[in-house]
Formats: sequence, structure tokens, C-alpha cells
Amino acid sequence: MADRGIEILVAGAGIFGSTAAIELSQRGYHTTLLDEGSAPHPLAASTDISKVIRMEYGRDRQYLAMVTDAIAGFRSWNSEFGQQVYHECGVLSLSKTAMSPGSFEHDSYETLKRHGFNPERLNPDEIIRRFPAFNKGVYVDGMFNPVGGYAESGKILSLLYRKARNMGVKRLDGRLNKLMITNSRVTGVRLSSGEIIHADHVVLATGAWTPVILPELSKFMTVTGHPVFHLRVEDPTLFSPPFLPTFLVDVARTGWYGFPYHPHEHVIKLGIHGVGRVLHPENDVREVDRAAETTLRQFLASTFPLLIDAPVVYTRLCLYCDCLDEHLWIDRHPELEGLTVAAGGSGHGFKFAPILGALIADAVEGLPNDWLPRFAWRNLSKNVRGEEAARFRG
Repeated sequence: MADRGIEILVAGAGIFGSTAAIELSQRGYHTTLLDEGSAPHPLAASTDISKVIRMEYGRDRQYLAMVTDAIAGFRSWNSEFGQQVYHECGVLSLSKTAMSPGSFEHDSYETLKRHGFNPERLNPDEIIRRFPAFNKGVYVDGMFNPVGGYAESGKILSLLYRKARNMGVKRLDGRLNKLMITNSRVTGVRLSSGEIIHADHVVLATGAWTPVILPELSKFMTVTGHPVFHLRVEDPTLFSPPFLPTFLVDVARTGWYGFPYHPHEHVIKLGIHGVGRVLHPENDVREVDRAAETTLRQFLASTFPLLIDAPVVYTRLCLYCDCLDEHLWIDRHPELEGLTVAAGGSGHGFKFAPILGALIADAVEGLPNDWLPRFAWRNLSKNVRGEEAARFRG
């Protein structure tokens, strides 16, 4: 790629774009990061106080291998940034029925064991003894994995942006309006202001906006909103580690997951990793509706009776850029030269943050990578079934 000013333009400063810009800069490319407003963008999926970092992926060995490497990277970030942005409090996976082959909990447990990890199997008495905030007798089986926990996602994005800037990655403030294409080659982008930015290569890392900017992908990607709740508690003791780690509760059958008491935000966060509501990233209102709040109260009554009257201090719809098969989408465009797409987080992309940059840079350079074939450009039927093991599909 010849040096003509902007060698690589990375559009989108979320977790895909920020890590890609850093890695590409480290590989010697003149890299510019384009996004609108502050970083992290307040509407981006990566903007949040916490994201689940879990090894539990059912029988999926590739994702287990990827997140194993990613967790090593999160630990390194704690040292590099000089502060704890990744909290290894462990991950608790509970089930209302006995774990059996084919269930998310059973398959995750067996896969972890086969690959040398040591999750602890829990019976009903141990669940209540160790994690007393849970309603006694509701969850009868499960496991605790001491490896994993949560990452402070918004803080990490701010630190990555600072790192990119210190490395010499340039920042452009603007909204991408369209790709500029000449003779089947992407030559840059047009901003909503009308300004045209030329580049030798564009990395489209625009999250939920990706199928809007590149409409051909709307056949394979949808944008869905998923409710997130922040609750205030009077006494956080039983909702803090070790009494409460990051948790998944009958997640493949209900979608419910959550976090321990946040040490800085002073809330408990709960969310639903489920079907979601299809919406447009800009045109639709991002509000958690009353039906979702009713579902929250029902969940609290059955699972956390001490929280049944806890006030909700904040709600948001977490936007997923959902690939129909629920796998990431990282590949060079098969027909347009000069374009790589890095998107499709499908609600579980952030946990791979420390390894995303290398994956994307390998795609840009066309280098072999054992993990990239799963995320390659592909034709997906509307009837394709999602394959992310923890996802609740209704």
C-alpha cells in the first residue's frame, strides 16, 4: 500500500476499530481513526460500565481458545494501564434443572474440563452456601469457573484511544455518510459534512451502523436492542465478590446474566442476552419498555428476593450488530478492493477485545489465521440458526 497521506482509514472507534487501529499502526501503517464526537461514542455497543468475560461457550472449542488468549490479554492490560479494568471474579453458571448433555451449562462444563480447566460443579446446598443472595431451591445445578469475570468496557475504550493517540494514530471527527467507490475499488469515504477523505484502504468497523453504510450486508446482519438495567442496593455485601461473581442464570433458556456490585458505579447491572428488538441504529428510539421492566421484576422475585424492590437508576438498550449465525464478520470484501469489514459482534464480541486487532489486521493484510475462516465473507440464509451457545432465542 503506497504512502499517500492516509494509508489506512479505520471508520469507527469502538472495540473493533480501536484495537484494529492500534495493531495496524504497530505493523507500520499510517493509520487514521474516524468517529463522531467523543470516544467512546455514547451510542456505541462498547460504551458501558461492564461486559461479561466468560470461557463458557458450550461445545465450541474455537471460542474457548480465543477467549483463553483474550483473558491473558485482559490481564496484561491491567498491568499496562496501571489500573484494574478487568476483574477476574469468576463466572457462575446456574441451571433450574439438572445439567444434562446438550444444555449450555453441561456442555460448557465438560468442554472446560477436557481442555484442562477446573470449573467447580455445584449442588443446591453449595449454591446457597457460597452465593446466598440467590433464592433457595430455584437453581439446583451449576458450576463456578474462577477464570473469567468482567471488563470495564467504556474505561478500556478510553484507555485504548489514548494509547492509539500516543502511538501516532490520527483522529478525525466526523460521521461517515458513504463509501467512495471507483472501478470496484473503495478509495475513501464521504462524511455527512460533504468532505471526502481519501484512503488506500478502509476498515469498516462501524458496529450497528455497518449494514446501513454497506446495505448489501443487511441480508446477513440485523440490528437488535437488548435491555440493560442498573439497580441501586442499600447493602451490597451479598452482591459483591466472593458472594456474587459475574453470573449466567439459565441463560440459554432465559437470557439473564449479570454482574456483582460495581466498585465505581455502585450499582448492580443485569441484562438479557436474548432475541432483542429489531431497530434502526439512528432512527428508532432506544428505550427499555415497560414490558421489559415487568420481566425484570419477575426475574428478581424468583432469583434475587432481596432486590425485588431495588430501584432502577438507569436503563439502556444495548445494540447488537447481529450476524444471522451469531459469529463475527471480519474479512476483506470479495469484490471491492480496498475494503475490510470488521463488525458483527452479535452480543459477544467484546470478550475478544485483546485479540481483535490482530484478527482484523491479518484480514487487511490477507495473512493466514486459523480463526478467521469462521468469520469470513459468507452467504447466510434467512433460515440459518444462530450458533452462540449462551444465546436465548425465545
